[in-house]
Amino acid sequence: MREGHPIAASDTLLVTVPSLTLPHKGEGACRDRGEMSKASGTDARFMALALALGRRGLGLAWPNPAVGAVVVREADGPLIVGRGWTQVGGRPHAETEALDRAGAAARGATLYVTLEPCSHHGKTPPCVDAIVASGIARVVSALEDPNPEVAGKGHARLIAHGIAVDIGVGADAARRAHAGHISRVRHHRPDVTLKLALSADGKAGLAGRKPVPITGAAATARVHRMRAMSDAIMIGIGTALADDPRLTCRLPGMEAHSPVRVVLDRALRLPIASALVQSAREIPLWLIAGEAASSAREQQFRAHGVEIVRAPAAGDRLDLPSVLGLLAGRGITRLMVEGGPILAAAMVAADLVDEAVLFHSPHLIGGSGIDALEGKPLTALTRSTRLVLRSTERLGLDTMETFERP
Repeated sequence: MREGHPIAASDTLLVTVPSLTLPHKGEGACRDRGEMSKASGTDARFMALALALGRRGLGLAWPNPAVGAVVVREADGPLIVGRGWTQVGGRPHAETEALDRAGAAARGATLYVTLEPCSHHGKTPPCVDAIVASGIARVVSALEDPNPEVAGKGHARLIAHGIAVDIGVGADAARRAHAGHISRVRHHRPDVTLKLALSADGKAGLAGRKPVPITGAAATARVHRMRAMSDAIMIGIGTALADDPRLTCRLPGMEAHSPVRVVLDRALRLPIASALVQSAREIPLWLIAGEAASSAREQQFRAHGVEIVRAPAAGDRLDLPSVLGLLAGRGITRLMVEGGPILAAAMVAADLVDEAVLFHSPHLIGGSGIDALEGKPLTALTRSTRLVLRSTERLGLDTMETFERP
């Protein structure tokens, strides 16, 4: 395979591929997976590249989905002439980035894109217009966009302009990559990942909620990678008071990829001197307060650059579905919930967990330690009919289990 642009290490799965057979202009048609062309193996490889590129925008592209796109033309074998992914803040979009890099070489080429190109005017012109103007002959799209403003209209407009459209290549992987966007559109809440670190005896901390390191360096690095790929990270006020965390991404050179920090603080008890408040001008901090929380206290936080979001209560706690709806309304698509046991148990009880990542340590804490899910056995999560075990991975001495909705 020859390349029009340098390929990153994550793209090396594209080694040797058969030639693409591109349709002629005017052969516009929409084909589902059962009608894929003979080049479906090649299509899968280039879609895998588009998905890898799209992942670069995870945690950075919100409120838009993190889309990836690749432009490929036939020239004695398939030639990559343009690559793109959704940029910080959601624009420019992946398609226009890839087409700009391809330039005139896009004419007669195939565009691989992980989500249906937009067809409506938002803060940028429709990507469909740019695709038509570029002379692209064929579009391979992984998924129809559930956004009602798109929802098949982008594909339809491409076909109306004589562009061949194949839908469904890499659909399963694309659904996982765009789970946050899909959840925000369909369920009006972010896609939620619950992270738990557990000792060998199923404990999440010492008695009295004293913090204690549970997992090793490899697991810690994975957690920080998860933070970088999330739009926001949420904890309860108990964890904030006990740990005084910063909740940043501490991988080398990655602090700028830190997510929005969200603390459920119904009565606005977080100390002004806390690490979270003191870093609020560098990395966004949102406190979710009850409707009755002190207005004077709110002004103190605002003076330090903290945003206060008011949410209704359910008894003596904040109403979690309402909280997630408020976050979605602010553009959050991927939410990581990292602590503590009270919040984790409440998220499980409310059936608001879409993915759970459990880091198991081989070390014991002892019977006086606190449970990972306050008031609930861990089996409420691990044996839930709502979640299934998808993968198990060794990270040094620790083990990582990933559970997802089927």
